Amino acid sequence: MTKTGSHSVQVVGSRTARSAQVLTPEALDFVARLHREWNPVRESLLARRVERQARISAGDAPEFLAETAAVREGSWRVAPTRPDLEDRRVEITGPVEAKMMINAFNSGASVFMADFEDALSPTWENVVEGQANLQAAVRRTLSFTSPEGKEYRLNPKIAVLLVRPRGWHLVERHVLVDGEPISASLFDFGLYFFHNAKELLARGTGPYFYLAKMESHREARLWNDVFNSAQDALGVPRGSVRATVLIENILAAFEMQEILYELREHSAGLNAGRWDYTFSIIRKFRSRNSFVFPDRGQVTMTVPFMRAYTELLVATCHERGAHAIGGMAAFIPSRKDVEVNRVAIAKVRDDKLRESGDGFDGTWVAHPDLVPVAKEVFDTVLGARPNQKERLRSDVSVSAKDLLDFRIAGGRVTEAGVRQNVSVALQYLASWLGGVGAAGISNLMEDVATAEISRSQLWQWVHHGATLEDGRKVDVALYRAIRDEEVGRLATLDRERLREAAEILDELVERPDFTEFLTLLAYPRLEAKGAAR
Repeated sequence: MTKTGSHSVQVVGSRTARSAQVLTPEALDFVARLHREWNPVRESLLARRVERQARISAGDAPEFLAETAAVREGSWRVAPTRPDLEDRRVEITGPVEAKMMINAFNSGASVFMADFEDALSPTWENVVEGQANLQAAVRRTLSFTSPEGKEYRLNPKIAVLLVRPRGWHLVERHVLVDGEPISASLFDFGLYFFHNAKELLARGTGPYFYLAKMESHREARLWNDVFNSAQDALGVPRGSVRATVLIENILAAFEMQEILYELREHSAGLNAGRWDYTFSIIRKFRSRNSFVFPDRGQVTMTVPFMRAYTELLVATCHERGAHAIGGMAAFIPSRKDVEVNRVAIAKVRDDKLRESGDGFDGTWVAHPDLVPVAKEVFDTVLGARPNQKERLRSDVSVSAKDLLDFRIAGGRVTEAGVRQNVSVALQYLASWLGGVGAAGISNLMEDVATAEISRSQLWQWVHHGATLEDGRKVDVALYRAIRDEEVGRLATLDRERLREAAEILDELVERPDFTEFLTLLAYPRLEAKGAAR
């Protein structure tokens, strides 16, 4: 390990090939300034999360906030959309890895979301390399040559770039400010903003972001304050930043209006993050046995509570002049199995028909081959229009009861569902520990959100005594038996990483207290691997 100093900023991560380009003294001073100014607020908001969780576990039910009724009833609108963000009909997502970035930029999608969060295994090398790749992408110099000699370069016309920093709950332990790990959110945002904001504006675009894992409008207010602070520090005009918020937490669903309001000078809309949203329900209401979700394949976007959430999102966004972006199509087309493709593409098309029909202005895909499918559907609805924000959805009326009605008619917990969750969680964790955060598993592009819903369902079934169709209880013994069998089936994976993945999954599933985020538990192992190298 090496240590370099910039005043009281220490980089304790190993020096990488592109550290000097990314971690300049000026850039480190900038992110340290943001951390010193705003980390106390971040920590106070994380403490509020703990307090709010305690109230929910004691029986309180979330409600629309009485103290912000004036915001919901007001006539305000978000700032006018930047020209290059008007048309967002298809957005593709992926990690900040050069080859995948180039393929995403060149895919024909309107927007590419470059991800430091769920699709990235946050090894120090990945984080630093990702920032360097973004600098090159902004300047149109990003390239990649495969070991076989195939060259990848950006097309003349590419997708508009948005960047997703890590959530407020995470830290970057490889950089210390005054002796403490820096906020991962401020680190990811600050480095990208410092190196690229002025260059982006000079090129006719801007510093655009996706914001993840927020639970309240106060957390959105913190982001807005950070944006203003960063813009002022670099002499960038206020309002240059644009940010889309992922509504992927049940508590945030009650504060969509307020979140848009807090970010109104910088808002680019809201996005429906489906798997994280379901995960958040189990996480927030973990102490209650009044509901147990069935197999995750049955928790579809058409069940009542998901319909309520997505329809409220569209109505909220369009009332305020903001974009509403739909959820992920994660299918990876097979190069060999035509029938698998036919069935999966039909499901993707149906999903996008529902979203476009509901009024969404765009949608997410995880693979370039899905861009034409999603684009065809939204082209049919939008035609030459860039979006459908004029559809106000005044027919939508969603109550707190609707958002909290988690019943799924005919829902079942099956052995196949248990096996799927165990297998996917093991495969993803093994991939993540190996430094790959976007993993192709059973023709799906999986990220942390998939592992979170898999392990949280397993915890819920074990600790609330779910019953399988044949009458067996889902308990620790059943979980361990299936886990052992699935480990045996995954013989092609690296044995050491699979062993570690099983240890992590055991702790996540078996411990009596629910672990808030699996990354908090697994990150020290990732650090240890980096230190060993």
